[in-house]
Amino acid sequence: MTMVAAEGGPATGPTVLRMLLGAQLRRLREASGVTREGAGWEIRSSESKISRMELGRVGFKERDVSDLLTLYGVTAAEERDALLKLARDANSPGWWHRYGDVLPGWFQSYLGLEAAAALIRSYEVQFVPGLLQTPEYARAVVLLGHRGAAVEEVDRRVELRMQRQQLLHRADPPQLWAVIDEAALRRPIGGRQVMRGQLSALIEATRSPHVRLQVIPFDAGGHAAAGGAFTILRFGDDDLPDIVYIEQLTSALYLDKREDLDYYAAAMERLCVEATPPERTPEVLTRLRDELYPE
Repeated sequence: MTMVAAEGGPATGPTVLRMLLGAQLRRLREASGVTREGAGWEIRSSESKISRMELGRVGFKERDVSDLLTLYGVTAAEERDALLKLARDANSPGWWHRYGDVLPGWFQSYLGLEAAAALIRSYEVQFVPGLLQTPEYARAVVLLGHRGAAVEEVDRRVELRMQRQQLLHRADPPQLWAVIDEAALRRPIGGRQVMRGQLSALIEATRSPHVRLQVIPFDAGGHAAAGGAFTILRFGDDDLPDIVYIEQLTSALYLDKREDLDYYAAAMERLCVEATPPERTPEVLTRLRDELYPE
């Protein structure tokens, strides 16, 4: 069995640690021939609780993990200690915990997954991707949804978005591959000056070796993802499945079933074919900037 260290560096947050621990507990349970129902009985709980634990969707009580390891026949002190440490670390709050006053719970889960992803592929229709927004553009977007908010609250929401972007500047950044509908670039969020600055920032982002941008032009007509924006997250550990994230107004969907993943992966591939090739993106962005938002 491959052990996963809890101290995985800046990319490892509590969300992905729960997923990794859950995957290891599932393998141990299956190898020992114990059913989910039997495991649930052992920790005075239910089959559904074991299922949620194995998917990494709930926190872990150290006592429960210890009891399950005993049930699964894990007696080696080193292996038990490593998994129990993983359980403790998985319950630690992420950096975004301090923004809990302006951060809905359903989005906290996404931030944990985003921070742990090795590849982030997104399609955006309405806005520039959050990881590439300038502070001025981000403020304009925040104000669209929180017009009556106090200045301090707006500042914290913008600060949170800027903090998210730090993952692109760490030593081991994820690969970001974003496809943006031309409509998002033509929509003057925040006014012409803000949009000119935002397009200039996108042009600069194309120079980064771990960022790939493409634009779906209007003349592409209808396309594969007409249903709306989505993000596909891929992780560096083979034990973790890809996850499709679809944000709604007051909640989000997290899809990890194989048929859903295949559908969205195929849609993303078609989008990338229909979009302008990445090497032409700086040219496309420069033309749109200078035509729509001249100095």
